[in-house]
Amino acid sequence: MAKALCEPALDAAVTNGIPVLDLAGYLAGVPGALQPLAAGLRDALERVGFYYIHGHGVPQRLIDAVFTECARFHAQPLDRKMAVRGNEHNVGYMPVNGYVSRSSRVEKATRPNFVEAFFLKRDLPLDHPDVVAGVRYRCANPWPDAGVLPGFRATVVSYLDAMEGLCKRMLPVYATALDLPPDYFDAAFREPQYTLRLSHYPPAEEGDIDQYGLAPHTDSSFLTMLPQSELPGLAIGMPSGEWVDAPVVPGTFLVNSGDMLRRWTNHRFLSTPHRVVNRNAGRDRYAIPFFFDATHDFPMACLPTCQGPDDPPRYEPTTYGEYMRWFARQYDHVRDRDSDEPADPGVPTVR
Repeated sequence: MAKALCEPALDAAVTNGIPVLDLAGYLAGVPGALQPLAAGLRDALERVGFYYIHGHGVPQRLIDAVFTECARFHAQPLDRKMAVRGNEHNVGYMPVNGYVSRSSRVEKATRPNFVEAFFLKRDLPLDHPDVVAGVRYRCANPWPDAGVLPGFRATVVSYLDAMEGLCKRMLPVYATALDLPPDYFDAAFREPQYTLRLSHYPPAEEGDIDQYGLAPHTDSSFLTMLPQSELPGLAIGMPSGEWVDAPVVPGTFLVNSGDMLRRWTNHRFLSTPHRVVNRNAGRDRYAIPFFFDATHDFPMACLPTCQGPDDPPRYEPTTYGEYMRWFARQYDHVRDRDSDEPADPGVPTVR
């Protein structure tokens, strides 16, 4: 059974150069806990772009349950998974070797990623106005047959709710780290976008050094949270240029900032490259990263504390929807359905 490890490593300040932050005091409302936590987050995102968190409050039994559901989903016959194949909203099933990471600014991959994944977003009802209107990325999820996977939807939605809650509670830490009022991001995240990716990495073929589970890339997100699985496989491209393995730190989430936060902060916070290779001989690796973003139509303009006379904004304002229309075109099924290709919003407009 795929599950997370559950004994937190509370005595480590750093793990292979990746900082470890304790959220327990802050989440418990301990007076004075916000400022030092924000300072630690600022240091992590300006130097590394990744950090571990413990004391996060998400029940381990819920995390383990989602790992179990991830394995159950991918154990199905291919035809059942293909019945919920991915669409232009970036929800649904993506088969092994289903896409090449063409959007990466760190490596031009030529081979498909050796991973299969099932993508889910906020569980909007079929009669939601955005669903009815066909608003991009505001869709109903294509859930698998409840008769085949009983309990799958309820478990996953409980996890989505828990992760949204944790990420929203982290927003004052991000704001404080950026020298902004703690409530600065409230309007931007009134109904945040998010994506859960239930991933299965088959073992890489022995001796195939070019077979990535995920080729080197940066995430599109504001932040990404990755609970720890039983098996390693993630490596991080440090600012020094060195690739280091991200150790499995039981009971934690590994958190990183993505391209949207890098853009919003005018490159003050890093969006660090990372890659996945499953070198665990004969063993399947599962991962359940949660990607968290601003409200679909909120205009993200350069933050006031991240610009000045000698550091003008590098980008025009954009929204989640606008940015993701470009980013999602790395997927063949999206390119096939979307002939109106937008310009690359990742290119700086000033310098």
